[in-house]
Amino acid sequence: MEYKIINGAVTYQQNTVLEEINFEINDKDKIAIVGRNGCGKTTLLKSLINNELLETGLANEDLKIIKIGNPTIGYQQQNTFSNLNITLIDEILKNYKQLINMEKKIKYLEEQLKTDDAIKFIDEYTTMLEKYKLNGGYEYKKEYELALLKFGFSNEDKYKKLEEFSGGQRTKLAFLKLLLSKPDILLLDEPTNHLDITTVEWLEDYLKNYPKAVVIVSHDRMFLDNIVNKVYEIEYGMLTKYKGNYSSFEKQKKANYEKQLKDYEYQQKEIKRLKSIADRFRYKPSKASMAMSKLRKIEQMDIIDKPQKFDSKTFKTELKIEKSSDIVLSVKDLEFGFDGNCLGKTNFELHKGQKLAIIGANGKGKSTLLKTIMELIPKISGSFKYGYNVKKEYFDQQLEFINEENTVYEEYEQSFPDCNTLQIRKILGTFQFTNDDIYKQIKQLSGGEKVRLRLCKIFKHNPNLLILDEPTNHLDIIGKESLENILTLYEGAILFVSHDRYFVNKIADSLLIFEDDNIKFFNGNYKDYMDYKNNEIKTEVKVKTNVKTKGDVTRNIKTINRKLEKEIENLEKSISIVNNKMLQEEFYSDYKKMNELQKELENLNASLEEKYLEWEEINS
Repeated sequence: MEYKIINGAVTYQQNTVLEEINFEINDKDKIAIVGRNGCGKTTLLKSLINNELLETGLANEDLKIIKIGNPTIGYQQQNTFSNLNITLIDEILKNYKQLINMEKKIKYLEEQLKTDDAIKFIDEYTTMLEKYKLNGGYEYKKEYELALLKFGFSNEDKYKKLEEFSGGQRTKLAFLKLLLSKPDILLLDEPTNHLDITTVEWLEDYLKNYPKAVVIVSHDRMFLDNIVNKVYEIEYGMLTKYKGNYSSFEKQKKANYEKQLKDYEYQQKEIKRLKSIADRFRYKPSKASMAMSKLRKIEQMDIIDKPQKFDSKTFKTELKIEKSSDIVLSVKDLEFGFDGNCLGKTNFELHKGQKLAIIGANGKGKSTLLKTIMELIPKISGSFKYGYNVKKEYFDQQLEFINEENTVYEEYEQSFPDCNTLQIRKILGTFQFTNDDIYKQIKQLSGGEKVRLRLCKIFKHNPNLLILDEPTNHLDIIGKESLENILTLYEGAILFVSHDRYFVNKIADSLLIFEDDNIKFFNGNYKDYMDYKNNEIKTEVKVKTNVKTKGDVTRNIKTINRKLEKEIENLEKSISIVNNKMLQEEFYSDYKKMNELQKELENLNASLEEKYLEWEEINS
């Protein structure tokens, strides 16, 4: 499979978005498209689907679109389901119509093998079994069961109608269906948005092992590092290709810039030197030919353009914080939730200068804990207490403003009436609100712009405690790096929720982990925690026992999983052996032997299904 765009361009509302597109997708490629918000990443994805968006680019040649192998393309769509009255499992099974039809055919042929005319159907039956196997017939149930589990859908959810799910759940389901459809080219636009860390890690593993091509637009640096082998960057309307993952791209980009700048500066010095010689001897008859040769040498040079600086427009601030007591926040037996429904109970202390990240699955109560501590919702029981002279500020991921009709300037002026126009302009400028940007209404701002405005107001108060709920949402990579730089130098305490592992690893020195029904503290950053998890020997799981058993039975979940996975593997091998026997003349020509094999196959498949369900129960 191959897909190429040569010398393409894209315009939007008579403005050129991308000036020169040379883009290539090969079989099994894992490609990232990166760049600032609004640079045209999503536009490029859409042009891969709809080639009519493409025009001829800057190069002195025609636009060419090459498709070898007639590749199918899958693109993230909104949760558009034709029928909301069907169950989740029925919607999922639409992806496997071909296999389900094969199963019906196989079942029909099995019935025919029991008749006197069995010999007529043996060839067709064995061919159908082989075809079923080659198309993943024995694996597809395990595939979608695991995917549903990882995306947070329970076994009970499978039998609910689509109309019973929230918009967010239906969006996740639409995304899941896309993954399971396995197109030749999978186009993903910010696939990690609104996914928790556990799901992101599963998605990473899925995409790494995806047997076909994947093109990803994402600001999640760790996600890209762990998946892609090529990076296309959009900057100043141009598309540049790099080999390797995101970290490799960053190093290459810096090295290329430094080399080009060095080459440019060297050439400029050489041109200056040659011109100086020419000017010195131009009017001396005996040296005139020398002067002319120097000028010709300049004319023959392949002039190197001065490289454009990185598009590194960023926001920054200097925070001057007041001293506080060593213990900034003390939480004791705090139960939190909604309407008396407890989501969790926790104990911890936050010390001056400590940066504590809260991580865990969606719906576990992370944001609820922050809102409880901020006294935006009532606690259920327990207590929390702020230390002496603690000045806190809260970043809410909902990004709500009092009046969205306000301009950026009006919003800031009303919040800080003591600031004059010059001060407001200067402060807003440090957060990339310049010129006419300050007169934009809040309702017209992008998500990233709203984040910057909210942070700008928060930092003006010079808090010594920051409570942040998903502060990197909507920020592009440079925006995230800007915030990281500020928070790394920040001397106050930070309590924050984030699903961005790179950001968590960069900022946090300790973790509060929402895991199953427990909340546990870990002293270290995210990498330390993952190293600890990977090296952990005794990870125990509580197993429910009957009344006669004394106490709880505990087992190592890894050991149980290994045992189950081995049993599943052995069953799949046994099924494969039986299927191969059915293809042999010794068996398919003997009705009795064939019937015995069929019964054996049915028993093996039933056992395999039981083991899948057991595995699902343990890992749910």
